[in-house]
Amino acid sequence: MAQFQTMTARLLSSRPLSDYTKHLEFEVKGVPRFGFVAGQWLSVKTNTPDGEEMTRAYSIASPPSENNRFAFCLNRVHDGFMSNHLCKLAEGAEITFQGPFGSFILRPPMRDTVFIATGTGIAPLRSMLHWLLADRERHLGHQFSLLFGVRDEQDIYYREEFERLVADHPNFHFLPTLSRGGPEWKGLRGYVQEHVPGIVADRTDMHAYICGLDKMVSANRELLKSLGWDRKAILYEKYD
Repeated sequence: MAQFQTMTARLLSSRPLSDYTKHLEFEVKGVPRFGFVAGQWLSVKTNTPDGEEMTRAYSIASPPSENNRFAFCLNRVHDGFMSNHLCKLAEGAEITFQGPFGSFILRPPMRDTVFIATGTGIAPLRSMLHWLLADRERHLGHQFSLLFGVRDEQDIYYREEFERLVADHPNFHFLPTLSRGGPEWKGLRGYVQEHVPGIVADRTDMHAYICGLDKMVSANRELLKSLGWDRKAILYEKYD
């Protein structure tokens, strides 16, 4: 099947998001059109110096486009070969991958929605939100809140971008929360699950999309279920 075909992409640009995180933009080569659904992931392949084939899954951090491009949001994991390999690539370098894969995608019908992420779990949610907000027919009449938990202010990936979306879309609300914020930080503090009840209030007719490490995902799933949510309204992806 075409989705299992091994494809090649060329690195167009690489920029830092923090001291240890990068945003990488790629262009797929040799296909008339590379399509995916916002929220999906790709399986990247490479060989280590000793010849061992390595495969790692990374969520696509950009919305579907007509120009065969996609982006990753990557942490440089200590002693992690693949993440360091990708983050050290020079512009013009090529990677091989398969995909797209995954069912962590927006579910119809559209409802008011809370998006919850920590760290690089922001990647698929960035893809979803850019896709939703790009066309008023997709988001008209609905409210979207992005609750993004990180340690420090410097770790609020894509901050200026999300703040621009807030300025352009009155129905989008960006709520970063810091677990180790300094005294100058005026926003939310603590872990994401501490702020979910205030966002959803007493409602159970919304959707939630949650992405990050298992402990955070599980805490928010259990919290929402305790608030009376149907488990089918809680979509999630774990990164461990």
